[in-house]
Amino acid sequence: MFEKFRPLADRVLVRRLEEETMTASGIIIPDAAKEKAQTGKVLAVGPGKLDEKGSRIPVQVKVGDMIYFGKYAGTELGDDHLIIREDEILGIVE
Repeated sequence: MFEKFRPLADRVLVRRLEEETMTASGIIIPDAAKEKAQTGKVLAVGPGKLDEKGSRIPVQVKVGDMIYFGKYAGTELGDDHLIIREDEILGIVE
């Protein structure tokens, strides 16, 4: 379904990355205690939003970027996909 999805304006389609199920010290985290990941991979990007003069401001992220976003950012699409506005993205993971 998401292969043909094209976000509008400054929105970005993101697939959440899986969180680690074990801590650094070897403790396994049960599914009930896990929080949803705040990192994801950009799958699709909108053309950007318009400024006051009608000029298009391009989005700073591109398809394939790994990003970090806020805990309550975006709109959920199923279990592991989100639509996020560009201003809700906190940074690009390099």
